[in-house]
Amino acid sequence: MIAAKRRKSIPVLAAVMATLLFSSAATAREISVQEAMEMIQRDTHAKVLSVQTLRIGKRKIYRFKVLTPGGQVRVIEIKADQ
Repeated sequence: MIAAKRRKSIPVLAAVMATLLFSSAATAREISVQEAMEMIQRDTHAKVLSVQTLRIGKRKIYRFKVLTPGGQVRVIEIKADQ
C-alpha cells in the first residue's frame, strides 16, 4: 500500500517540476523565494523543510527540500527567472 502511494506522488511531483522549470512567459522575470515556495505548496501540498538559493553563472535557482503528503522527502528545484 505504501508503494502504491509512492508511485502516485512521484508523477505528481515530476509534473509540477516540469511545469515550474519549463514554463515560459512572454517576458521573463525573477520570482522571489517566497513566490516559489507558495507555488510548491499550492501545487504539491507538500511542507517545505528547507530552501537554498544557488547561483550557477548568472542563473539563480531555488532548491527546496519538501515533505510530501505521503511522508517522503523530495528535492524540487525552481529557476528564479520565470
